[in-house]
Amino acid sequence: MSFPIFAFSRRRLISFAAGALVLAACPGFAGDKAPAGKVPVEELMAPNALPDIVEGNANAPVTIVEYASMTCSHCAAFHKDVYPTLKKDYVDTGKVKFILREFPLDPLATAAFMVARELGDKREAAVDLLFAQQKNWAFVDNPLDGLANVLKQTGIGQDKFDAVLKDKALYEKVNAVRTRANEKFGVNSTPTFFVNGDKYTGEISVADLGKIIAAHTPAN
Repeated sequence: MSFPIFAFSRRRLISFAAGALVLAACPGFAGDKAPAGKVPVEELMAPNALPDIVEGNANAPVTIVEYASMTCSHCAAFHKDVYPTLKKDYVDTGKVKFILREFPLDPLATAAFMVARELGDKREAAVDLLFAQQKNWAFVDNPLDGLANVLKQTGIGQDKFDAVLKDKALYEKVNAVRTRANEKFGVNSTPTFFVNGDKYTGEISVADLGKIIAAHTPAN
């Protein structure tokens, strides 16, 4: 399903967010973090509609790909409670490379990802900011105004913000990343993680993350 990106409105956002474009509700912490499947790493890492932004050592032995939606509260919780440990203990030490890919569950999440991509080397900072302040833009009466106000902290003005939302090519690329994940890898909810190709759905605790990474790390 598609609609003109230029036609963002509060009523449209609410109606789509209620279910029309939501592929599945964001699952919470599942407790048992056994893999829910596996995909070939070479297929997972094949070129996408948008280039991957890789955090960490490109040659790290463990690759974590997260499919997230900017409006998913469980994705925000992961980035608040678990991601700092992932970055400090594993990404910054060269043990893991981390890639966040777009899987918008609604038009508002699509808009957020579009503007974050437009920010270039500020994209990851924008994603961190939007997750940290999710309640200030995703769950307010005028979400597009809230989104624009939060992103002003990155230096983007209203005129540029409005122009990005009219970029049909970028809109299609963001949604192509989501479509490929759904059709090729069976992603239908967020967050969904792939660790060296092993699929994990729902939130992951710090403890479980450490166990999963250890299981994929070659012994010295």
